[in-house]
Amino acid sequence: NDTEVTEKLEEVVLIWTKQIRHVLVESEQIRREADDVGPAAELEHWRSRMSSFNSLLDEIKSSRVKKIISILQAARSKTLQQWKELDGSITIAANEAKDNVRYLYALDKFFGPLANASPVTVMEHIPSLMNTVCMIYCTSPYYNTSEHMTSLFLKITNQMINTCKTYLCEGVSKIWDLD
Repeated sequence: NDTEVTEKLEEVVLIWTKQIRHVLVESEQIRREADDVGPAAELEHWRSRMSSFNSLLDEIKSSRVKKIISILQAARSKTLQQWKELDGSITIAANEAKDNVRYLYALDKFFGPLANASPVTVMEHIPSLMNTVCMIYCTSPYYNTSEHMTSLFLKITNQMINTCKTYLCEGVSKIWDLD
């Protein structure tokens, strides 16, 4: 019944809404990465994003925030519609990041051999790697877009090129003498 308290709480929720929208917009922006970054960077990106959104979800589910939302619900505040939409968007983003991390962890076992092996050894891992990528594409509800898959293939290719360059430049006087 206290309109002054309700207005103050609505101001707080509007500030939170603005901050959360900013986080969501930033998370959807195109990433700037080096041209030769490998697939481990993809996993690290999604891990970081998962951590950020899980922290945000934890904050939203805190007792302090719940109390404020409950008071505004009792006051039938119009700011709650925006809040509910953002809460849903955050939940979706957190679920996407968590799911993508889970699927990309299936590739983690290939990152070491891709980065540290000889080209011959890398070739031995490619069939299993491609099967895992295919599994991710076929089963992941979020990662199976052409944008995500293209980025992943680009990073895998970058890592293979870097591995070959390192192999060729390590103590070799004549490239033609190599297998």
